[in-house]
Amino acid sequence: MASPTRDTPTARAPRAKQRRGEGQWALGYREPLNPNERSKKDDHPLNVRSRIENIYADGGFDSIDPGDLRGRFRWYGLYTQRKPGIDGGRTATLEPEELDDEYFMLRVRIDGGDLTTEQLALIGEISQTYARDTADITDRQNVQYHWIRIEDMPTIWEKLEGAGLTTMTACGDSPRVILGSPLAGIAEDEVIDGTPAIEDIKRNYLGKPEYANLPRKFKTAVSGLQDVAHEIHDVAFVGVHHPEHGPGFDVQVGGGLSTNPMLAQRLGAWVPREEVHEVWAGVVGVFRDYGYRRLRSRARIKFLVKDWGAEKFREILESKYLKRTLIDGPAPEAPQVQRDHVGVHKQKDGNFYVGAAPVAGRVSGSTLIAVAKAAERAGSGRVRLTPLQKLVVLDVPESEVPALQAELADLGLPTEPTPWRRGVMACTGIEFCKLAIVETKVRARELVAQLEERLADIQSDVDNPVTVHINGCPNSCARIQTADIGLKGQIVTDDDGNQVEGFQVHLGGGLGLDAGFGRKLRGHKVTGDELIGYVERVVRNYHGRRTEGERFAQWVARAEESDLR
Repeated sequence: MASPTRDTPTARAPRAKQRRGEGQWALGYREPLNPNERSKKDDHPLNVRSRIENIYADGGFDSIDPGDLRGRFRWYGLYTQRKPGIDGGRTATLEPEELDDEYFMLRVRIDGGDLTTEQLALIGEISQTYARDTADITDRQNVQYHWIRIEDMPTIWEKLEGAGLTTMTACGDSPRVILGSPLAGIAEDEVIDGTPAIEDIKRNYLGKPEYANLPRKFKTAVSGLQDVAHEIHDVAFVGVHHPEHGPGFDVQVGGGLSTNPMLAQRLGAWVPREEVHEVWAGVVGVFRDYGYRRLRSRARIKFLVKDWGAEKFREILESKYLKRTLIDGPAPEAPQVQRDHVGVHKQKDGNFYVGAAPVAGRVSGSTLIAVAKAAERAGSGRVRLTPLQKLVVLDVPESEVPALQAELADLGLPTEPTPWRRGVMACTGIEFCKLAIVETKVRARELVAQLEERLADIQSDVDNPVTVHINGCPNSCARIQTADIGLKGQIVTDDDGNQVEGFQVHLGGGLGLDAGFGRKLRGHKVTGDELIGYVERVVRNYHGRRTEGERFAQWVARAEESDLR
């Protein structure tokens, strides 16, 4: 009898390669596949607060368990800051405990950037008392402190929460601060005010354990004006008019930057404002249960959306989480202007909002107290922080605008800034951040000062500010891929062969009309010492070679490479 061959029924077919599990809970992979997941399973991160209040605040820094210190603390906005004197070349070579200082960065969660003047003054007072007068306005509409001691956290929480503020899930693998339009409820051309939807999300889900253990961080944006970088959020609700149902929100998922930038995808669904929080919870549920928990580098929702596609994501959302079908809806129209909320502009109620520009968000507690007092003297009780590290005073009567502008200018917060100050943004950088490789905030200030001097001759002829975003590492907290000129910090080799601080350059990125990640020149690096001259050269090339009305991103797309180096 002949031996069986592959053509006979008894032949063994080749074994299909089994795909490795990605740690998706919904598919049965509940056992933690990395130390971060093990830490969260051992003890829910929200439980760490009681240990901070009852153990660590009494015992001091040395009493803190390492698992809490470098993990669970983040769920309450706390990161150890970088020990002074460690250069960027050592960032990736040292162990966490070698980088840790005994002080903390602390983020105050400010959803929608929405503050009363009393809250702003309190934030400033806490800065003066507990944070050496430090305060940075972040591009997440938070305020970030430095030099915080663990011993002071119970008192800081008591003060913040007494004023309706919190640090809960300001960091960690959780739903972080919700970006909202700084002009919510006051803009004449707003499609819909997203503030009630943000409040619904906070009231129903913030602090609930089932929504605070996700595969990675989760970022949300809600706006009726497309002024919150919605394209790069995990979930975004974008104001749009439905031809039958009126104003509501378009739902987009899967955006994000860092080392694998992706733009969010539309689900093709329209949601009324009162249902936004339910859809938000459904999207979070999909991410929690189907997100990739094996590799941290693939754990953001953008990777799940990329693999599934928008159609499958919507199908799972509707069938397993919402238990209903969403209404199909139109895409929002691309915005015709880029809003940075700087300057004096009329509100729909006849009052004015006044937007001011600190350099790269760096202020101080003393400055914030002074802003609160100036706003109140102008008849305002409301201030908003912006996703571009700016500050806006609302509800100012027309007669009070000039005096407020003068007071803000005296505080170093001009409302008619130069294009270079207006367009710069920077992350925390090596001064305090353990992930950073280069200095950012001081460099941003020096860049602005030098460009104001060197480019004074063309300043009045620049229609739109050329945005320059400076990041201290590849993580893109300052959104380098969506800037006109994006600078990613790294160690580079100078002409003399020395290892020095420098940057990889991204050019012509943008959101809105120019949504995309721009152009990266192969092999092109700029040292820190060359940076100011490089930016000046590229801006002058743009100014001299652009066509009428041509935006920087449009020019970069067609420019000769020699004009970009």
